[in-house]
Amino acid sequence: MTPKQIDQLQEKALAQLTSGQSLFGPDGAFAPMLKGFIEAALQAEMDAHLDESQREGGNKRNGKGRKTIKSSAGSFQIETPQDRQSSFQPELVKKRQTVLTDKIIGLYGLGMSLRDISSHIKELYDTDLSHTVLSQITDRIIPEVKAWQARPLEPVYCIVWLDAMRYKVRCDDKVAHKALYNILGINRDGHKQVLGTYISESEGANFWLQVLTDMQNLRLEDILIACTDNLPGFSEAICSIYPKAEVQSCIIHQIRNSLKYVTSKDKKEFMRELKRVYRADTKELAALALEELAGKWEAKYPVVITSWRDNWEKLTTYFQYTPAIRKLIYTTNAIEGYHRQIRKVTKTKGAFTSDMALLKLVYLASQNIEKKWTSPLQNWALTVQQLAIKFKGRLPLDLTHKPNR
Repeated sequence: MTPKQIDQLQEKALAQLTSGQSLFGPDGAFAPMLKGFIEAALQAEMDAHLDESQREGGNKRNGKGRKTIKSSAGSFQIETPQDRQSSFQPELVKKRQTVLTDKIIGLYGLGMSLRDISSHIKELYDTDLSHTVLSQITDRIIPEVKAWQARPLEPVYCIVWLDAMRYKVRCDDKVAHKALYNILGINRDGHKQVLGTYISESEGANFWLQVLTDMQNLRLEDILIACTDNLPGFSEAICSIYPKAEVQSCIIHQIRNSLKYVTSKDKKEFMRELKRVYRADTKELAALALEELAGKWEAKYPVVITSWRDNWEKLTTYFQYTPAIRKLIYTTNAIEGYHRQIRKVTKTKGAFTSDMALLKLVYLASQNIEKKWTSPLQNWALTVQQLAIKFKGRLPLDLTHKPNR
């Protein structure tokens, strides 16, 4: 562009901006700039495509085509380079792509169905997109999902919550109930992170063992505290990979499972006395409260009392810590909160067409959720010091003085 053309563009852009007109429409001030950028990028892609082997095979440029790019800001036409053998596949604006895909993937990540996205695109751009095309567009994030699953993790996480969700997935023309395994962690800076997501036929300690092995292979060397539900064999699976980890079973899960075997008329009184167990100030006082509970209720509810005794060590790990840390680890509320946000996005889905269809949506939803996790946990500066003292040598803190520059 000449200086005169740039001045004219600036004047036009200012006039359109102040009048509320689109800067990107057919007559928009920015349309020529965006058009020039896209066309230059496509020419560069063609140059890269027509390498020595292509030219030796007789391939070369073969004129230009035209296509209209549609966006919410307006439409504009571009010239697309063509080759004689029609083997050129542009990446910036793919063949048969007329609607910029970021918006489509964004809507999909918010939980909109393909049918709703198709209707939305039709309304905005007057363009019909089939479910097949929309599925192909969302499939472009599959390499991103796989790269995310294989990314290296940090060497140490202070607290890790492990839990599973259940979804329906179509498999061989049948609908199967599958478990979606999620791992949520707190790093030494106090930030929450989704460490991984996996899919299996059902929840079980054996598959959790595979998940934990995978995390170790992704360079996660140590977990200080692991918080789980009361799945049999879960603690053993964790300790087989991370033998130094402290395991805390979720008190809320234990309470829910206990109340299943308590009659309605006894629940209120039973719960009042059970609170004295898990709300005690020390593990010793909690043990005394459990014996008092057993003295009154064991004859009537032996299975419930036996369950508390059998799981006592895993249920009472949190008594070693200060109230602030206890609050973080004695339940799996942290990961259940994450699950609630995921369900807001997936609730419109009946059955997913494949495991990858489920993973795509959960990945996109997780990326949106993690954008909100910008601050460390409250009072983390004090909490991490307590953990560093408790787990001496396993949680190195960077206390190096860095002078101002």
